[in-house]
Amino acid sequence: MYLQHFGLREAPFGMSPDTAFFYPCSTMQEALDTLRVAVGAGEGFIKITGEVGTGKSLLCRKLMASLDARWLVAYLPNPDVQPLTLLQVLAERFEAPAAEQADQHVLLKLIHLALLRAARDQKRVLVCLDEAQVTPDDTLETLRLLTNLETEKRKLLQVVLFGQPELDQRLRADSLRPLLQRISFSQQLHCLRRAELTHYVDYRLGIAGYSGPRLFAPPAYRALHRVSRGTPRIVNVLANKALMLAYGEGVHRITARHISLAAKDTPAAQRGSRWPWWLLLISLFVALLWVLLQ
Repeated sequence: MYLQHFGLREAPFGMSPDTAFFYPCSTMQEALDTLRVAVGAGEGFIKITGEVGTGKSLLCRKLMASLDARWLVAYLPNPDVQPLTLLQVLAERFEAPAAEQADQHVLLKLIHLALLRAARDQKRVLVCLDEAQVTPDDTLETLRLLTNLETEKRKLLQVVLFGQPELDQRLRADSLRPLLQRISFSQQLHCLRRAELTHYVDYRLGIAGYSGPRLFAPPAYRALHRVSRGTPRIVNVLANKALMLAYGEGVHRITARHISLAAKDTPAAQRGSRWPWWLLLISLFVALLWVLLQ
């Protein structure tokens, strides 16, 4: 591994959502601030959407890590479950004394009692759904019904939906219109801008223990942004491969060549490096205009 070669304590571009490497770029910090305000205000449903690889899981974990002991949190990394399974998971997390063969009606009552007990003990309850776009409609409706439970002061249960843009499309369906109306805060994550990408790479290197001169050459940052389109997950993949290539060559400087070689071995980066559709249209228009003027 290249850690000793570059003077690192740990790998700086891992794929797991490690909150120690949370980089507060504008879109992530704005989303985190929105989440903190919304859950603090006791809102029922909050929605965070973003393309694949933009950091939704990391943001979810950052939110949960920021909550103190007054919070009971249920985290569902894969919410593609039926309503009964969802209720069983929540009953277990909220320590509701559920019978093993309890039906949906009984589980709802037990969870309600558990939520009232939590409120009496001055605790707040939060459910976080990662990859929420795969949640069945019936399960989303069950969650909506759970958020109907409230005291005179506030909701007994809050829900944060983290999902890909397909979640927005699904929520526009007539069957999910009641849930859509319950979403009081919504935020969309975006990819890193070029300047942010430079700081992102340097920030993660610093967290991992790097303290030398700038490791990536300026053209390498530009190449990295071009082939990754600023998607953090692809940035991590390419930067990690570039470090491995430099280590294999025995050099201590990442160049645009290393990024290009890493991109050739990364299908997602190769797709991302194609020209956008609008630039292709402009090119075709210019070519057509040139032919007509001949």
